[in-house]
Amino acid sequence: MRLEGKRALVTGGSRGIGRAIALGLAREGTDVAVNYRSSRGDAGSAVREIERMGRRAVAVQGSTSSRSDVERLVAEADDFLGGLDILVNNAGILKRTPFLEIDEEEWDAILDVNLKGYFLVGQAVARRMVAAGTRGAIVNVSSAGQAVAGPNLAHYCVSKAGVGMLTKEMALELASHNIRVNAVAPGLIETDINRADIAEDAFREGRLARIPLGLIGAPDDVVGAVVFLASNGEARLMTGASVFVDGGQTIW
Repeated sequence: MRLEGKRALVTGGSRGIGRAIALGLAREGTDVAVNYRSSRGDAGSAVREIERMGRRAVAVQGSTSSRSDVERLVAEADDFLGGLDILVNNAGILKRTPFLEIDEEEWDAILDVNLKGYFLVGQAVARRMVAAGTRGAIVNVSSAGQAVAGPNLAHYCVSKAGVGMLTKEMALELASHNIRVNAVAPGLIETDINRADIAEDAFREGRLARIPLGLIGAPDDVVGAVVFLASNGEARLMTGASVFVDGGQTIW
């Protein structure tokens, strides 16, 4: 129970990596607000599972790319939990499109959710932490794509590279307020967003050839790093760092 009594908001927490993180934080003693955009049923299921662990939980709907939605959902999470000690920025989208075929609308959609959303939620939560005098921890879920390029992923990789630098900037400016900011950068993790791709032999074998450990991860593989970085005890000297959970993909 390394995080007993803490209160967390997890964006994109209804499915995939976000859901695993929300449940992992709850197992460590955290009350959790689960943000979702459209998967209301999945969010409700996550809330009930957290409550069965004896923790408090609430589902908060909203698009992280909209400032008005962000202000509302952060207020709802803060009010229900009585404050926020931990933020996990996780909500993200991915689309595979050749660089020459990406249109402006698709570019903006990826950057709006994957980068602007982290800024909007991070700023809204950090302001509340500062006002409350909270010794907080923010974990941005990035991607190995922040460090290595991938075919047909120009907008996605650029958004994640932005998350890497945003993490450093937030860490620098929030350190004086006793708020630590770090990133977790997963490699190939099988979720609903890429399960169809991984099922294709050519895609799977091509990706595995670039992963020294030769493993495809599961959402639970990301949880330990997030819990560690959220702990003001174990990770008290860590801020501005990106921890890669990628089977060695970024060694190359």
